[in-house]
Amino acid sequence: MKKILLIVFFSLATLTQEVLAQCAMCRATVENNLSNGDIGIGAGLNFGILYLFVMPYLAVGIIGFFWYRHSKANSKKYGSV
Repeated sequence: MKKILLIVFFSLATLTQEVLAQCAMCRATVENNLSNGDIGIGAGLNFGILYLFVMPYLAVGIIGFFWYRHSKANSKKYGSV
């Protein structure tokens, strides 16, 4: 188990550099387009960020709702409180 955790940790540590490079490229593209008067790419990028931000919370909320509903149905079925 320790070997797997070390492999995952080092894999994530090495991939971080590539992720940071993408942020600089996106920022440069948006700044260039904004200076030319085009706001479409910046608005699309902001929408994408919000979409990626909301989806995990929405997925956890849906799973939690069905889990709660299932547990309530089981408690009524077996008579426990």
